[in-house]
Amino acid sequence: MTTAKAFAPAKINLALHVTGQRTDGYHLLDSLVVFADIGDSLTVRVADEPALTVDGPMAAGVPRDGRNLVMRAADLMGVTASIHLEKHLPNAAGLGGGSSDAAAALRALHDLTGQPLPDITALTGLGADVPVCVQPNTARMRGVGEEVTPVPGLPALHAVLINPGLPVMTQLVFANLSKRDNPPMPDALPDFASEAQFIAWLSEMRNDLQGPAMAAHPLIAQVFDKLKVTPGCLLARMSGSGATCFGLYGDAETAASAAGRLRQANAGWWVVATRLNAVN
Repeated sequence: MTTAKAFAPAKINLALHVTGQRTDGYHLLDSLVVFADIGDSLTVRVADEPALTVDGPMAAGVPRDGRNLVMRAADLMGVTASIHLEKHLPNAAGLGGGSSDAAAALRALHDLTGQPLPDITALTGLGADVPVCVQPNTARMRGVGEEVTPVPGLPALHAVLINPGLPVMTQLVFANLSKRDNPPMPDALPDFASEAQFIAWLSEMRNDLQGPAMAAHPLIAQVFDKLKVTPGCLLARMSGSGATCFGLYGDAETAASAAGRLRQANAGWWVVATRLNAVN
């Protein structure tokens, strides 16, 4: 095999609790992470010289040099690679796009060369979301991203993702936090007999970055307010540090209808209907 392809799905934080801060400044998290059936695509091959090409509807502004995490991933593997990245996810959007791209590059390079994947310390050094993205299945992510526990068996969810084209700097959002030692999720997650039970439980959880992000960027609050009043929306929340918000719906048809309404009323915004946790 001389070329490998890999899919880099969007990462969604269904819940994100900020539970503390280390002496080195890094924040401690407790987050329930799922992955969407949409994302970026990579084509990777071993080469004599490192190279990165980028296209796709969200290619504008994506670094095409060593700043891009996919090239740093290749360096971490010790492989000289030529990588083509087809970008479908918006940048700095709370969807883990760069980290998911890097994780996909690591998987592709592992398949191509047989090289083992880097250890958890190296993965976390590449990006806090990289460890959970290496095996993109539903998981609980704790610590600074280095503690990843698979959570199989959760119901799949129908969702709409919406981003107004607003890049959000994570550091600014964390700086706006007024409380950094919030309660975590319960030690043991319940067993859910249905999607409705799962969503009802999620409504009791939080994204502790949602308020600080909205304070820094009022447009996120506008996105959230428009999303939560769409017919059939059972829960609206922001993912990660924003600006992407998601709405959960009872079925694919209702989600698609909501996405159509939002897209029609907000030209230029990125709006997609998707399915979450479809892998496991």
